[in-house]
Amino acid sequence: MAELSFSQKVKEEIISRINSPAKAEACLYGLLCCCNCLSADSIVFLTENKSVADFFAFNVEKLCGECVETVCRDRGGSVMYELSVSSGAAREKLLARFHITERRISDKPNYPKPSLYPQMAAGMFLACGSLSDPNKGYHLELSLPDLDVCNMLGLILIEKYGMTAKNIERKHRQILYFKESDNIIDMLALMGATNLSFELTDVKLFKEIANNINRGMNCFSANIDKAIKASEKQIADIALIENKMGLENLPDGLREIAVLRSENPEFTLSDLGAALTPPISRSGANHRLQKIAQIAEKIRNGN
Repeated sequence: MAELSFSQKVKEEIISRINSPAKAEACLYGLLCCCNCLSADSIVFLTENKSVADFFAFNVEKLCGECVETVCRDRGGSVMYELSVSSGAAREKLLARFHITERRISDKPNYPKPSLYPQMAAGMFLACGSLSDPNKGYHLELSLPDLDVCNMLGLILIEKYGMTAKNIERKHRQILYFKESDNIIDMLALMGATNLSFELTDVKLFKEIANNINRGMNCFSANIDKAIKASEKQIADIALIENKMGLENLPDGLREIAVLRSENPEFTLSDLGAALTPPISRSGANHRLQKIAQIAEKIRNGN
């Protein structure tokens, strides 16, 4: 059996958290808002997720007392579940229960009470939501059927929970999406996928630690490269001075650090200063090497 995607795991956990009739009904309302057909003549819901299909069928039958017809369609390796509420009486009962008329969101919709908004949002995600693998990137989106549904959910998220989703239109669908990891973590927790929100938090922290380590290593490597180039230049200056005038003609302090640098190209400035007798500071060692560089430059210029 193929391993579930992160998005599928989220949907499985959401369904497992629907543990009361009130939560189930609020979730069903979210599912209905995103049905492919929703009218007095036809209610059809499509999904590739069997758990979502079973949840929809069970709760429609529980509310209406009518069976939902399910047709499985092969889509070249995947299965599409097409669920139809074939009974006119059942359709009428569903539409009346949620005050759905010719529009999905009527002028006087029968929203769930605010405490059940999370389950309503969860139902919409179950119907038309997807989430990328957080190891590859952060992207959660809901492909909603129209602007009314999109605006309704977007307003609830910002006004009730402080989460600002972005919106674009794609192939006549309204896409409500998040790309910020913190918003996605909050959205998962809101919809009931608590364990997966913790998992995403762990992934985020691991990636941040890895990025910090990489930045630190890059900085360290850059400093090493810089130090090596500086050491190579200093050794070249010292070799020039030795060939042209002899190190013995340098002042004692410069001669001592010149010999020490030639014998220890890997030493840092602090290492050089500490190895002198008496020891001097890093800035003191750097000052002496600059003096040597000035002497070498005069030799190169023929002075």
